Amino acid sequence: MTQTPTAAILPSRNEPATIAAVTAAVDSALDGARTVIVHADSSDAPDTAAHFAAVPTRAGKVGLTGLERGKGAQILAAIGRPEIAGADTVLIVDTDTRNPDPAVYRALLDQIRDGATLAIADYPRHWDEANLTNHLARPLIAAATGHDVPQPLAGDLAVSRKALETAMQAAAALPAELAACVNGYGIDAFLLLTAAATGPITSVRIDEPKRHAASFPHLPVIFHQAVPVLLHLTAAWSPPPTPPLSGPVVYRAADRALAPDRFQAMLTTLDGLALTPDGYDDGPWPLPVAGAWRAVNSGTPALDAAARLWPHYLHRVRDWLISRQHATTRQRAEILAAAHARLHTVLIPAAGAS
Repeated sequence: MTQTPTAAILPSRNEPATIAAVTAAVDSALDGARTVIVHADSSDAPDTAAHFAAVPTRAGKVGLTGLERGKGAQILAAIGRPEIAGADTVLIVDTDTRNPDPAVYRALLDQIRDGATLAIADYPRHWDEANLTNHLARPLIAAATGHDVPQPLAGDLAVSRKALETAMQAAAALPAELAACVNGYGIDAFLLLTAAATGPITSVRIDEPKRHAASFPHLPVIFHQAVPVLLHLTAAWSPPPTPPLSGPVVYRAADRALAPDRFQAMLTTLDGLALTPDGYDDGPWPLPVAGAWRAVNSGTPALDAAARLWPHYLHRVRDWLISRQHATTRQRAEILAAAHARLHTVLIPAAGAS
């Protein structure tokens, strides 16, 4: 049974097909006593909110509707509610999950009760997914902060009261352009990195890939909202990065075959986005990430540095899809781990000299 006040936040937009199952799974994980589930909804129609309201729960329920669009705006609106204020532990859940598992949510909550300030799910990801995580977010966070979090943008996490208070204070102090990013997909990196500055963070290893809506169609907006936040917070990190990696880095790039039409559609999408600006030098990955990080560390606005990194990132994703389509699972994992270590090696001297 729950021993301390616990809350869950379910940010959603147009997800009536999954919200009922997610709500029921979260309610099971919360165990009923002294708990509340807050649905932070910005859907275009009332269907999602109606599905949430119809689910019988032991926990109290609060439905917020008509919220500003943007995952971060929804989460921050929920955090500011009085129903959340008394919670010692808060679970934040990805509401487009097709296979919600109460055991995952319980494991995340248990980590906070055991002293972590943030716990995040570590799902294996299919090799063609998690491009922002595998190629940029995970290695950059590890290199710049010393925290190697396998799935820093997982969407399923639990946070302590202290971490939430720190996040709200940090959000209020952001410049307007970065606040807009945090109000969107930048919220995941923002919560992780602000929590990491307050106490221990941990991952909960999950054996099966999470089934959820594809993120690839939203690649541009996710990049331009998440990457400025990543660059801004990692460049400002104190203390400086840790010494070079002392052990192996493990990536779990789960295998699956891509249908030819889907594979071609992904490449066509990338080709349509790849506008090459002046000064693009096609530098080998992940050197452009190090360059963007150094630029922000030297005073370049994070949004500008992210915009310059964008074509390099698109090239990396396209090259990854083409060159690793027929690679083995082990080969893919080894290539990701090698790039991870390379960025760490490149960033350390730059940080020490800054």
